[in-house]
Amino acid sequence: MGQKEICRVEEFNEKVNAFRLSRIILTAFELDIFTVLGNNILTSADVAVRIQADPRATDRLLNALVAGGMLKKEDGMFANTVFSARHLVKGAPNFLSGLYHTANLWETWSTLTDAVRAGRSVTERVPLNLRDQAWSNHFIAAMHNRGVPQAKEVADVLDLKQVRLMLDVGGGSGAFTFEFLRRNPFMHAVVLDLPRIIPLTREYIGAFEGADRVSSREGDYLETDFGGEYDLILMSAIIHINSPEENAKLIRKAMDALNPGGQLVILDHIMDNTRTEPVVGAMFAINMLVGTERGDTYTTGELTQWMKYAGFRNIHQTDTVSKIQLLIGRK
Repeated sequence: MGQKEICRVEEFNEKVNAFRLSRIILTAFELDIFTVLGNNILTSADVAVRIQADPRATDRLLNALVAGGMLKKEDGMFANTVFSARHLVKGAPNFLSGLYHTANLWETWSTLTDAVRAGRSVTERVPLNLRDQAWSNHFIAAMHNRGVPQAKEVADVLDLKQVRLMLDVGGGSGAFTFEFLRRNPFMHAVVLDLPRIIPLTREYIGAFEGADRVSSREGDYLETDFGGEYDLILMSAIIHINSPEENAKLIRKAMDALNPGGQLVILDHIMDNTRTEPVVGAMFAINMLVGTERGDTYTTGELTQWMKYAGFRNIHQTDTVSKIQLLIGRK
């Protein structure tokens, strides 16, 4: 099962205190410290002036970043490491913009104790379509950064040869859609997402070389009619947001919208029946507990049952090289 018990106090303490370095890095990221340093070598006083922060506190934060392996220090001067320069400086080709979303998650995870007592999220939730634009930008950027490499692996294991029209449900930036279209020059696609997200989707579509083969559509995937005549419907990272009843409804809608022989592809954290594997899925269930009204991670058995009830056949799970989990069924 891959389960590992903690046997040493030292190992336990390391895990319990891991949040400290995480918070240090996220604070530095939010304060633009890595970007301010860029290719420069600066004193902590210089950095403090540029980020408009207290000099002593800035110095201690920079020293902690050195101790954590995120900065270099020599003769009282600070500089980015190779990794930080490559991934944490705004404008760098490999900039990890998704860390803005990670920083947003810090607040909800801090409510975990109360959420477990209550059995639900206790944070004040603003509907996705009403959240401020900065949150939407950070969230979609994070999903795009995750989606681009994942899409290549997913496309490798799917049968896309006969697909002429696909629907990307809650598709965000369209990262998966773009990669699928690259694999099949005869495909067209529709990306469905909330009205607040679709303007961002259109920006990503505009930067895609096959933009004329992609259209966008505003709507709530639980309420909006999908239409029909799709050969493939992709549900990537949306099942975990919903309740079991909502997922059963969503899968039935996919059945109605597919052509005979069409595929429903679900990409998500798909749990085994113990709900302890994979580890990332068990942790993500907590993310859903603290941050959503009804979300969870679901088992292979649960997803298969919903698909069977909807009428899908040839249902099977496929994992990519890096263990991205897919459940696929045909109409």
